[in-house]
Amino acid sequence: MGFVNGNRMPTTDKVCIHWRAGRCTRNPCQYRHSELPQQSSNNNNGMGSRRSPVTQPSDHGNFSGENFFSRRKPNIYNRADTQPPSNCGKDHGQGAGAVRGPGSRAPLKTQNKICTYWVADKCSYGESCRFLHQWFVSDSFTMLTQLAGHEKKKVISGIAFPEGSDKLYTGSKDGTVRVWDCRSGQCAVVLDLGSEVGCVISEGSWVFVGIKNCVKAWNTQANNELTLNGPSGQVYALAVHNEMLFAGTQDGSILVWKFVAASNCFEPAAALQGHRGSVVTLIVGANRLYSGSMDNTIRVWELETLQCIYTLTDHTSVVMSVLCWDQYLLSCSLDKTIKVWALTMSGNLEVVHTHKEEHGLLALSGMPDAQGKPVLICSCNDNTVRLYDLPTFTERGKIYAKEETRAIQTGPGGLFFTGDGNGDLKVWKWSEQSPEAASTMQQ
Repeated sequence: MGFVNGNRMPTTDKVCIHWRAGRCTRNPCQYRHSELPQQSSNNNNGMGSRRSPVTQPSDHGNFSGENFFSRRKPNIYNRADTQPPSNCGKDHGQGAGAVRGPGSRAPLKTQNKICTYWVADKCSYGESCRFLHQWFVSDSFTMLTQLAGHEKKKVISGIAFPEGSDKLYTGSKDGTVRVWDCRSGQCAVVLDLGSEVGCVISEGSWVFVGIKNCVKAWNTQANNELTLNGPSGQVYALAVHNEMLFAGTQDGSILVWKFVAASNCFEPAAALQGHRGSVVTLIVGANRLYSGSMDNTIRVWELETLQCIYTLTDHTSVVMSVLCWDQYLLSCSLDKTIKVWALTMSGNLEVVHTHKEEHGLLALSGMPDAQGKPVLICSCNDNTVRLYDLPTFTERGKIYAKEETRAIQTGPGGLFFTGDGNGDLKVWKWSEQSPEAASTMQQ
């Protein structure tokens, strides 16, 4: 018996609606996991077949490696105002006028508006719905797959992709760290820590996980595990620089450990005091450590002396994330702003630009797109992730989720990852084609 997309041959010509939405778990499934062959008016000997929309991935397999990417071409027609060529006519998210067969017509879509009923798995309109049935709006990137495993309704609080590794590490408030095989897309290891995970980072062959009252450290090459005691309460943020490990804690202190190569362990080095609220974000840049806190401030620490040299007070609510880009420091807050800081001639850090959002901001990350242009990725507490060109803050796209996205991590080859409060882990990839080229093809 033949196979279609890895499943046993269906017993009907009806396409599985759950497969189209990327949610079918039956294997084998009695319905088709591929679109019906297109009837072409040009006699092409039956070669005009439709492909499944890349905005609704149907498998949960490999998300790294050339073979996986080569069979998923970027969908540059996922905006509501575009009209693709007829051979893409039934891809989801098209505008009116797409070829759908005799006597039928695609519904007009409300651009950039996601169907809330579809998000809740309750939309009964299917393709006739005038709102978007997809997790993103952009012609610059696409969703590759969603990795299921963490407990639902538990926040994914950290993602790490060690450099040169083929494993992805994710931590959740379900008390586990999951290790994903990038070749198969399957969860290879589940580490039960017995405590909510506050953050996950990697540096070289080391993976660090912040939990309540300690930091767990794994050397993925030597296959050994360390427990670093000392924190009081939850560890919310971690950073590494020059063999020093920094941990931002619930009581407002920043603990410092120094790596000792001879014993292959970390020894306590210092405790930085000054914040009056929990330290929830850390970043190192230009030989300085930047810390953001629930006391609404950013503190700047000189790494050589471990002394605080600046306290930045321009934010009016919790500073949720800090990021170094070029010669600038970027910070985001629940006060609904992203602030860009730069050194003045006098040596002080001052705000040179403020970007305002309609909702509070939760996390920042940055990476180059497929053309090497810098892009800022920021999550908001309206369950969206916004992507902006830097330095112009021109919008490049928007990602939707069922709950707030708390973890964003970039990877090699144009990959990036998001983890949200629903326990959903999604894998994304920048399109090779520039938006300008896509726009030219659409004309």
